[in-house]
Amino acid sequence: MKKMENSFVVSGFVGKDASIHQFSTASVARFPLAISRTEKSGEETTRTSAFINVEAWRKNENTTSFDRLVKGALLTVEGYFKPEEWQDADGVKHNRVAFVATRFYEAVEKEETPAAQEKNSRKGK
Repeated sequence: MKKMENSFVVSGFVGKDASIHQFSTASVARFPLAISRTEKSGEETTRTSAFINVEAWRKNENTTSFDRLVKGALLTVEGYFKPEEWQDADGVKHNRVAFVATRFYEAVEKEETPAAQEKNSRKGK
């Protein structure tokens, strides 16, 4: 049987400062990450953007990395998907997939290639 891997790597901008909650032995930081994708269809290029909600857990003595989770920071986030199910007070079942960050670091902004720069400059004319 082939091994399935539950992981993701994505780069984007932190949408707002992380909300940090401390528990007895660990802390969690939750933050929105703005991601986008460029799609090309013929001569038309469109950009689709979305926010994903990310959570990162750390032991209480190791939360200094949370300092970089500020609005506007460009980060690369690595992690895994965690399915969650719960039942509310009315008995309605809910589910979602959480994006759990195991690692995050400053992303390197990619420069446009010369061909893309030329193409974009022609669009402005």
